[in-house]
Amino acid sequence: MSNGNVIAVILGGGRGARLFPLTRDRAKPSVPIAGKFRLVDIPISNCFHSGLERIYVLTQFNSVSLNRHIAQTYRFDTYRRGFVQILAAQQTLMGEEWYQGTADAVKHNEPYILNPRFADEYVLILAGDHLYRMDYRKMLKVHTESNAAITVSVIPVKREDTSGLGILQADVNGRIVDFVEKPQTEEELDRLRVEPEVFTSRGIEPDGREYIASMGIYIFNREVLQAVLRDDSNVDFGKDIIPKSIQQLPVSAYFFDGYWADIGTIRSFYSANIALTDTAPEFNFYDEQAPIYTNRRHLPSTKVNSSSVRSSILAEGSIIDDSEIDRTIVGIRSIISSGSRIYQSVLMGADYYESDEIRMENAQAGIPNIGIGQNCLIQNAIVDKNARIGDNSVLVNRDGVDNHDDENYCIRDGIVIVPKDATILPGTVV
Repeated sequence: MSNGNVIAVILGGGRGARLFPLTRDRAKPSVPIAGKFRLVDIPISNCFHSGLERIYVLTQFNSVSLNRHIAQTYRFDTYRRGFVQILAAQQTLMGEEWYQGTADAVKHNEPYILNPRFADEYVLILAGDHLYRMDYRKMLKVHTESNAAITVSVIPVKREDTSGLGILQADVNGRIVDFVEKPQTEEELDRLRVEPEVFTSRGIEPDGREYIASMGIYIFNREVLQAVLRDDSNVDFGKDIIPKSIQQLPVSAYFFDGYWADIGTIRSFYSANIALTDTAPEFNFYDEQAPIYTNRRHLPSTKVNSSSVRSSILAEGSIIDDSEIDRTIVGIRSIISSGSRIYQSVLMGADYYESDEIRMENAQAGIPNIGIGQNCLIQNAIVDKNARIGDNSVLVNRDGVDNHDDENYCIRDGIVIVPKDATILPGTVV
């Protein structure tokens, strides 16, 4: 098997309603993470480190910033056949509707993905909103050695973690024999429990984990993918194709036991970012053997003036003046003014710096500058790009509200979120 016989497809997802307002102006894979990266950088980097250089990214909603990021970041020289190409939803002779699901998105782009010119034997399907590091060559090896038609990457989970995931059952040979999308009943969970030897035979210690969850990563034999896409009722991989296929085809499980986070909700996005500030985080952005690639912005180094910074990540191009920062992600071009205190928060930074002239105009108009003003208190919050936080603002969810919508901020799962380009006037208390 050669990696040259594999083409990768990254699914951009739908509206991303559970990540709103972070997805108000951008596609899910374009959401910033860890201060300087975007979610789509994760699967693309994994592909590169796995020797895969022909990658399609399927998008439908708010794809402008994602298109720009990929065009600016992933460029191959003239003598290589690699590409990272956006396939945006479009009206064609095959149909004028929006994508109805993950499989339907692939079906609409089948002429490109299964282009006879490439003659790929395998198609690797990936999600664009997960945080993990994987060598897909190991999964391809399991796929070919098991003579599978489809292989699903799975991760061991405990019973209390099963409700929001697709749960599968596999035998000792790794053959998937059952699948339920987001099981709800005790009977379903009892039926899906995996025997301990299924884990131990692969060198995985169960550690109280009795179930395996789909990671949304699939390998299809080319002809198998073509066949399942012909069925118009197959609009989604997780809900339709995988449950049907395990009854008719050899579907194998590839067991993965590393760090994996589905960044599908505000809570999961917030938690995954804050976890990166741990002394030894489970996901390592500092691996020289497998770096995560992103746009090279050529920004100046971050400058810190008379501040206290603990367990935080400071992206380049930022200026922090006489402030206190604790367990916080400080994104690119962040400006944090004197006297501010920021705890357990995610600051995405800014797309540009404001000139002195613009700052003077802001002052005359009574508009805060982009960044965090003086003497602010921010805790358990997400501040999106280009947000303006006025002096003496307090963003702490003082009343402990779970969910709330306001003109310039919202609260989701108790987390205060300031949307992109929003303005919080001086003295605001949330």
